[in-house]
Amino acid sequence: MTVVALTAQQQAAVQRRTVLVLSMGQVLGGIAFGATVSLGALLAADISGDDALSGLATASVTLGAALCAIPLAKLAARVGRRRALTLGNLFALVGIAVVILAAALRVFPLLLVGILLIGAGNAGNLQSRFAATDLAAPAHRGRDLSVVVWATTVGGVAGPLLLGPGEIVGKAIGMPPLTGSYVFSFVAQCAALLLYIIALRPDPLLAAQRIAKAAAEATGQERADRPLAARYAIFAVAGSHVVMASVMAMTPVHLAHMAHGAHGGYASSADVSLLVGVTIAMHVAGMYALSPVFGILADRWGRLRVVLFGQVLLVGALGFAIFANSSPAGVMIALVLLGLGWSAATVAGAALLTEASAPDVRTARQGRSDSLMSLSAAAGAVLAGVILSNFQYAGLGTAAFAIVTAIVALSPLARRGMR
Repeated sequence: MTVVALTAQQQAAVQRRTVLVLSMGQVLGGIAFGATVSLGALLAADISGDDALSGLATASVTLGAALCAIPLAKLAARVGRRRALTLGNLFALVGIAVVILAAALRVFPLLLVGILLIGAGNAGNLQSRFAATDLAAPAHRGRDLSVVVWATTVGGVAGPLLLGPGEIVGKAIGMPPLTGSYVFSFVAQCAALLLYIIALRPDPLLAAQRIAKAAAEATGQERADRPLAARYAIFAVAGSHVVMASVMAMTPVHLAHMAHGAHGGYASSADVSLLVGVTIAMHVAGMYALSPVFGILADRWGRLRVVLFGQVLLVGALGFAIFANSSPAGVMIALVLLGLGWSAATVAGAALLTEASAPDVRTARQGRSDSLMSLSAAAGAVLAGVILSNFQYAGLGTAAFAIVTAIVALSPLARRGMR
């Protein structure tokens, strides 16, 4: 049986298998991402001795994703998703080893290199959600994409919660402080690598390309392209990601300051790790746990409406960040809403980008979207550290509000483009 000869039932069966494999890979890959989100800023502040440089950790992980998003998309277009995803896993494995070495040697630039490589691996994780749409039926594109995004919940939440057990394991085997949870990350990345090599067959993108080519030859018509709507989708996804990443990146530092202040400057590292770990775990749960709901809503309500609903949630998050940032509960609510808003906007935005793009330009635009999303978030994380140092957490929330306003103001472009 050739790929072109797939019946509708066979294609649906291949799609179900693909979504399952991608979801399992996201569970494993999310562990390293969750650990890096929680530990990156703390490791950077500890090794550099300067809180203002803590934002460089998140900047590095997002910069790594930005640099590799387009090359991985081009590789996927040529040789398929499987090889692109496995290459991303290899980047992450090398990055974890470099981070541990940098912490042992206490070399700040080397730490940033390791986190950058983990970010390169995260570019592959981001590509997984688009891989879920390659063979998806149009009526279920948002749902299938969101299921893969949702699968990251398990790994993303487990990563921060493994900080405590990781430190115990790391101390037992002589690892540097704050790096113990990377033991779990390394094992998970190895498992994801083997999973993609063995189980992601047939390759969903190569199969979709052959089916689209056969359909075009049979009908003599190419699928319509809507570049204006695609450009808005790229902007909305990137802007929502900047808001989420910049506020989230500085939250561990803000919580550490709060904990020390509440205890007269004598809060233990265990207390700080617990507070940061629980808050980030709740945030990551907000990012991924309800993504299937947003995917189904995007299929039923329309992609743009759900993107705008995400902006409403982000406004709520920023309100708590601005007006309730002196309370751990207020910060936690802000981070949960921040994750929910990000989830709605990025799931629906990715679905909008996919359906607005013709097959011959779709993969390239997906790569550009991921690259712009990560690159802009890297710049936002660097600026977030400066803003936090000079204008506190409330000032950071106020700056992020301007981006949300721009996404809402430009939404008529998407309506016009889809017509």
